[in-house]
Amino acid sequence: MDLEMLQERARIIRHIRSFFDDRGYLELDTPLLSPDLIPESCLEVFETRRILPGGSGEPLWLIPSPEIWMKKIIARHGVNVYQMCKCFRNGESSGFLHSPEFTMLEYYTMNAGYLDSLKLTEELFQFLSPSRFNDSFERLSVAEAFARYAGFNLFAAAPGGLETPASLEAAARRLGLNPPEGMGTAELYDLIFIHAVEPQLKHDRPVALLDYPAFVPCLARQSADGKTRERWELYYNGIELANCYTEETDAQRVRDFFASETAAKERQALVKHRVDGDYWKLFEKAAFPPCSGVALGLDRLIMALCGRSRIDSVLPFPME
Repeated sequence: MDLEMLQERARIIRHIRSFFDDRGYLELDTPLLSPDLIPESCLEVFETRRILPGGSGEPLWLIPSPEIWMKKIIARHGVNVYQMCKCFRNGESSGFLHSPEFTMLEYYTMNAGYLDSLKLTEELFQFLSPSRFNDSFERLSVAEAFARYAGFNLFAAAPGGLETPASLEAAARRLGLNPPEGMGTAELYDLIFIHAVEPQLKHDRPVALLDYPAFVPCLARQSADGKTRERWELYYNGIELANCYTEETDAQRVRDFFASETAAKERQALVKHRVDGDYWKLFEKAAFPPCSGVALGLDRLIMALCGRSRIDSVLPFPME
């Protein structure tokens, strides 16, 4: 990376810090090593080991997101928080859009929902680059995206208002995809989304994809109709930049998610990790305030702001 790019990266980081500081958000600096992690079956992690005096030791894991620590502070203090830190995800390629070590910007707003976070994120982008992001984001629901790009209504075509594995498999075959037998609803949804919908999101302004199906597991609050979750993902020029939830605050639902994802990790993860069996207790007795959180890939944002097409072009020391 040349000096000019180093200076621009530093400028963007300073301005992000200024944006949140001026709005009264508390900047956090939480650990990169953790004795346990939130189970997420869609990603792999890095394991290391702490050696204690005398030679004994214990496993630790590099965080894929600071969420596990940030939510503990939210439960204790109930304040708006943000953090920019290194995160680590294993089993991914390097160079174009991914790096095993990357920088995350994560921020949580109390007494807010996912649409409030969308407005805040629009303001952040306009603050960082008024000339490039001088308009509001385009908004498109997942159902609208499937109707437009995959040719069917994800929620209304099947009895009961939701697609079934059989109907999704038929839709995938109509689109020229060949799903293996036995795929479930969420897997077929992912197949169609990745191959038929996501490649079409190459808009010339950021597009927020809203209201993900409830059958896609995550810690976002379910909407009143039970069909969707209060979640959006942000795309710009076809690149996913951010993921946002109205955070799930129901202790039993958090506990159920942890149990389901832990079982999935045990079945399929290349690197297994410890899970805190008591993490759900953060949400007991209304201890966790209503809030919305955004996880934004800072390196990808810098790419967008600088008109670059590869993540390794904005990293001081890209990994081969």
